[in-house]
Amino acid sequence: EVQLVESGGGLVQAGGSLRLSCAASGFTFDSYAITWFRQAPGKEREGISCISVGDGSTYYADSVLGRFTLSSDSAKNTVYLQMNSLKTEDTADYYCAAGTVCYYGMDYWGKGTLVTVLS
Repeated sequence: EVQLVESGGGLVQAGGSLRLSCAASGFTFDSYAITWFRQAPGKEREGISCISVGDGSTYYADSVLGRFTLSSDSAKNTVYLQMNSLKTEDTADYYCAAGTVCYYGMDYWGKGTLVTVLS
């Protein structure tokens, strides 16, 4: 069974940090790209960052560049999203998804984890 399970969300003060995890199972982890999306209330879903697990290439949206960092642990089939200098506008449901390319045509989705940044 294919699964993507996000964890690490929660409440944090503005300026603080959180680390989200995306644990994958049921597919060949190293053959995929893992994209993190977020969706804030009343807003469209936004792709914010992606890692090509096989070669470690990472991509970031301008809104998170310099504050968020992706990494992966192939031994644990897990991708981490380190989020620093959090802002209230980072408040959203965060989802990870797996696909053969970043941002488009995702094959698998997690159920999400909520991040709330307090002012």
